[in-house]
Amino acid sequence: MSLTEWPPLLDDLKVDAGIDADDVRDDASLEQNLSAAIAFIERVHRETYDFAGESGSELDPPEASLALGTVRLALRWKSRRRSPDALVSMGELGAGRVPSFDVDIDRMLRIGRFAPAVFA
Repeated sequence: MSLTEWPPLLDDLKVDAGIDADDVRDDASLEQNLSAAIAFIERVHRETYDFAGESGSELDPPEASLALGTVRLALRWKSRRRSPDALVSMGELGAGRVPSFDVDIDRMLRIGRFAPAVFA
């Protein structure tokens, strides 16, 4: 398994999350989040990358960082599902705020403040 091909697979997500490949308890939820993350990235970057792998395309193939960022975005969405109010309980330590974005993921995916400039 390698995150050099598009789209990333459920097995790639499990490796990055440290989930045993034989553990299928959360596969449906993980697959749902991964599919949504892939669709989001393909929509955001449709004019930059050749996601279909068509020969002769003028677009660049997706980078490895794009696949890793997509996997991490899917994992982030899965974990945020438990904190819809942006707070997570940490037992004796109280509650902690969960930000709605991750700078490292935004940088890998070239979204948010790391998106390329758009000229109208």
